[in-house]
Amino acid sequence: MYRKHYLIVSGSIFLLVALLHIARILFSVLVEIGAWIVPMWISWGGFLAAAALSLWAYRLARQ
Repeated sequence: MYRKHYLIVSGSIFLLVALLHIARILFSVLVEIGAWIVPMWISWGGFLAAAALSLWAYRLARQ
């Protein structure tokens, strides 16, 4: 039972991260770290990775 809870919580966190990345893309939010402006393609990669991890966690939780 604890494994299922862990997978649901981690899947939800990854889903939240994926939603934040897609929101940054849709609303064209600029992110600066020091003097460096983070390119938008990093959010595309972050969205794909977080969405994949979220989907994977939810699928494992259903088993």
